[in-house]
Amino acid sequence: MKKLLLGTILLALAIVVPISTMAEVNISIGIPLPPPIIFPAPPEVIVMPDTNYVYVVPDVEADMFFWGGWWWRPWEGRWYRSHYYDRGWAYYNNVPSFYFDVDPGWRGYYRHHNWYGHQWNYERIPHRQLQQNWKGWRDDRYWERQRTWGVQGYQPRPQQQIRELRHQRQEQYQQRPEVQRHRQQIQQQQRQPQVREPQVRQQRQPQVREPQVRQQRQQQAREPQVQEQRQQQQRQPEVKQPQGQQQRQQQQRQPRVQKPDGQKQPKQQDSKPRGKQNQGENKQSQERPERENAEHGR
Repeated sequence: MKKLLLGTILLALAIVVPISTMAEVNISIGIPLPPPIIFPAPPEVIVMPDTNYVYVVPDVEADMFFWGGWWWRPWEGRWYRSHYYDRGWAYYNNVPSFYFDVDPGWRGYYRHHNWYGHQWNYERIPHRQLQQNWKGWRDDRYWERQRTWGVQGYQPRPQQQIRELRHQRQEQYQQRPEVQRHRQQIQQQQRQPQVREPQVRQQRQPQVREPQVRQQRQQQAREPQVQEQRQQQQRQPEVKQPQGQQQRQQQQRQPRVQKPDGQKQPKQQDSKPRGKQNQGENKQSQERPERENAEHGR
């Protein structure tokens, strides 16, 4: 029987507490996450009077709020928020602005159905109804105008009184021991990086960043050379003038090499003296018979 009871309890815990929530508790990034709150069913909430539509979970001992589409909870002087009421909590590095509008004694007013001497007929809102309507209620000011926060004879407080109450609650919150411890931890964490981070950065810069800069400079220096080479390669097939010029020169030189006129010139030179010689020979042939006749006459 005992074994059966233990088995059923463990099974119930496994169903109620999601695995992701259990895993988040073990994750550490320097700031611990809050322990999970076990809900047997999705929680019901009530709306707090004199707030900017802040909803509280009255059935758990730890403070848990719903505001602006987020679930909020304080723990050990720190604040956490999530879109889910049972998992996904993340550290929020500030105090949410709505918190100082919430009266610290709201649990006593809740138990006695009394809000500052007036009957408080609050309404328990199911989880599904909250998720479906919270934004429309806020935009239409539903609880303030139509329902008067569930308080009989409700009268809104003056703005000056609201500002004074916020200031008082803020001072009281800052005096809490867990808040002061958390502030000291933050101050220590802020002081440590001022000494260590510059040393680490100076050591890492020449090892990681300088080679990258050199490579970039080398690539930039090589780019014009590569471009010139590409342009030369593109121009080479287009520019072939030396071959054409050589062919033209060869064609121009060919008639000069044959020298047809030069061979004819000596013939002309030879023809001229030969003509003169023929004339001389003709004259001599004519003069010879004349001389012979003269000799016969003598």
